[in-house]
Amino acid sequence: MAEQSKVHLITGGSRGIGRSIALALAAKGDVVYFNHFDPDDSAAEETIGLLEQAGVEAFGQKFDICDQGAVNAWVEGAFEAQGRLDNLINNAGITMDGLLVRMSAEQFIKVIQVNLIGAFYCLQAAAKLMMKQRFGSIVSLASIAGQTGNPGQANYSASKGGLIALTKTAAKELAPRGVRVNAVAPGFIDTEMTRTIPEKIAEAMKSMIPMRRAGQPEDVADVVAFLCSDQARYLTGQVLAINGGLYM
Repeated sequence: MAEQSKVHLITGGSRGIGRSIALALAAKGDVVYFNHFDPDDSAAEETIGLLEQAGVEAFGQKFDICDQGAVNAWVEGAFEAQGRLDNLINNAGITMDGLLVRMSAEQFIKVIQVNLIGAFYCLQAAAKLMMKQRFGSIVSLASIAGQTGNPGQANYSASKGGLIALTKTAAKELAPRGVRVNAVAPGFIDTEMTRTIPEKIAEAMKSMIPMRRAGQPEDVADVVAFLCSDQARYLTGQVLAINGGLYM
């Protein structure tokens, strides 16, 4: 690895926004580690191919971020292999939508486990190493649902609202050690997840966006890349909204 190479860790990096973030962070000589929990490795292998084409050394690994031992092994293994850790991007997340009064405890708990507790495991593991090296950046993918609430998504909204609060607390604790912690809050983004929404409902949602269109994964990725860069060196504890003006 070249002396100035940066090391990036991304959860849920095989597809969608995670893949776009990996590509946005890609620069000649950098190293990207990403995790996924897909049924198979096909998307991960495709992402590795794209990163290698961009001149990046890439490593994909399948594991559940709800497994704290697996998270610790992944983060520590990357650090030991590369000798540094520049950026962690907490991107992995799931939805299990349903009306509050009909939502099962299992649905609520599972979304919290992945979206919030899993993110905590990753943040904690990375923070311990970044504090020792006295530099690093952590960016978590929150959501407009965590800022405004969203009918049918009590579990998802709670997990993303909690992630925003976790980001702000971590930023205050880690700033004296040179570690920045921020979040982005995407609105309606064109991904595999949102493409399952019926077209009529999707069009109605777009009509409420002042910019009159859904965002693209690259719109999120570019902001994440900025937060990970030296240009954002005095930014910490912030939540940047990427929603086309839907919530201001």
